[in-house]
Parts: sequence; structure tokens; C-alpha cells
Amino acid sequence: MEAPHGAAVSAVGFGLDGPRGPVFRDIGFAAEPGALVAVAGPSGSGRTCLLLALTGRMRATEGSASVGRHRLPDQLAAVRRVSALGPVPGVTDLEPALTVAEHLRERALLQRRFEGSLRSLLRPRSERAAASRLVIDTALRTAGLDLASLPKGARTAVRDLDRLEVLRLSVALALVGRPRLLGVDDVDLKLSAAERAAAWDLLRSVAAGGTTVVAVCREAPEDALVVSTAPRAYADDSDVQDPIAPPGDTGAYATYDEHGPYDEHDEHNGHDGHDESAGHDGHDGYDDHDGHHEGADHGTGAARGGVRDGSDDGEETADAFPEARRA
Repeated sequence: MEAPHGAAVSAVGFGLDGPRGPVFRDIGFAAEPGALVAVAGPSGSGRTCLLLALTGRMRATEGSASVGRHRLPDQLAAVRRVSALGPVPGVTDLEPALTVAEHLRERALLQRRFEGSLRSLLRPRSERAAASRLVIDTALRTAGLDLASLPKGARTAVRDLDRLEVLRLSVALALVGRPRLLGVDDVDLKLSAAERAAAWDLLRSVAAGGTTVVAVCREAPEDALVVSTAPRAYADDSDVQDPIAPPGDTGAYATYDEHGPYDEHDEHNGHDGHDESAGHDGHDGYDDHDGHHEGADHGTGAARGGVRDGSDDGEETADAFPEARRA
């Protein structure tokens, strides 16, 4: 797909402390644009929180990181504008009762309302529909999701998809916004060996297309740049860049925006609205009418009754939200 050039991502002494101890600490790495970065570590070691911090959804409390020319933790809104989240349990959950077409239509509406320029809105409807169709089709092709192969085509409900198909749909929805950085949580959770291989092949293809990918996993592939959130006792220094060594408890407590993952009052950037959306008009049932507003990123989350699917760091991330203060 015609993805923009990926964003270089780096961190130095990057860490996040909560009321009851460190979530992750001393993260350091440097990834080139279009790299595949695997965040590995034991359950509860802050992998999901690190993913959210690198994509601008959580504010780190120590050290610094950069995504392209944007600095963290200062420029959260700017980082959100150039990044997107694939599946992250509790943050971008898909609504099981909605169909694939409805999710795509909803994403198109969000893009048109919050991301489209005034000039694009003035174009004839047929032109806007064709452009949206191209973006959606390209994202689906890159994610390897063939609608014709689904049980009911585009009308297939999310609850009828297998785990790999859900991953592909979530990635496609994220790619619609043409991000420079894509974050994916729990890539290999509850997948067979063949499905894990297919999932990593998918992320490799996204990275090869120019989008930098940061993916949380249990076991990282050999060709990925591995960043560990594990205490030093667990980390294998031969495979990991700068593993952390948190003293004591590594409980999951984070500095999270109490109004959701978007920091509307970022003093450096202001409010950027909904930043992972893309336009689409009238294709395979993705017609122009109000769908269900998904809030943060493309997922429904707890607010819409999305089903959490047993992420290793799900409890860690959920515990972080009630303890949060404004970023």
C-alpha cells in the first residue's frame, strides 16, 4: 500500500512509575523507520503500558522517547496523530455483534468527520467514495483479510471471526489512517504455531511497506528488534536491548488520562480529535450513514461492552486506569 515512510522510534531511560511501584523502567532502544520491534517480557511486566506510552496514549514519568520528530512524554498528541493501535484489549476492542462492514463504515465516518480536510469535503461525492474505497481495499489487502473468504462476506459478525481474522481486521482498521507507527498487543496470544507464523508474516509485510511496527508478544521472532520489559533476572541479554531492572514490585499502575487515552489538554499540541480514522463511502455495505462512534482509536472498549480476550497484560492495563492522574 502507499504507506507513508515509517517513523524512527527510540527511547532512553524510558520509564513509568505508579503509586505502588514501577510499571516499566530504563527502556532504551533505537529502531529505524519501517522496523519490526517486539516488546517481550513476562506477564505483568508492563509490556502493554510501554506500547501505550510509545504511541502517545500514556504519559511516561522518566526518561524520554521519540517517534519521528516528536518527543515523549511532552508531545503526546503529535505522536497520536502519526500512530495507530491495532488490537489492544480494553482499549481498541471490536464490538462482537457488529459486522466487518459496519466496523469499516464506522471508521470511514470518523475519518471523514475528524480527519478530512475542507478541500476534500468539497469534492464530488463520487470522488470521495472512490478515494475511500481505495483506502479501505488497500488496507484490507495489506492486512491479508479477504472479505470474500469470510462466512458471510462483509456481513460477517466479529464474533464469527477466528482470532487471526480478528487480528487482520484490527490491523486493517488501524492502517486506514495511514499511520507511521502501528502498535499491536499480544500478537501471539492463543494462536497455534501456524497462526503465530501468519501473524508475524502480516506484521513483517506492514513493516516492509514502510510503517514501523511495535508488537507485544510472548516470544519474539529472530528477525525483530527485541525490547524487554523483564527484570534483569528474566532477560536474556543476548537477545534483548537494554533490559530493565526494576527494584521490587513491577505492579501495573500508570499515568493515564482520566478522560480516555487522548490527552485533550496536551500543552504542546492541543487536541487532535480522533486520529486513527480513514474515509470510506459506499463500498460493500460501507455506505454513508452514522454508525457507532468508537471513541479512542477504532475499538469499542469497555464503554461499548467489548469483550476482553484474556490478554496477559490485560489485568495490568485495567489496574492502571483507576489509579491514573491526568497526563
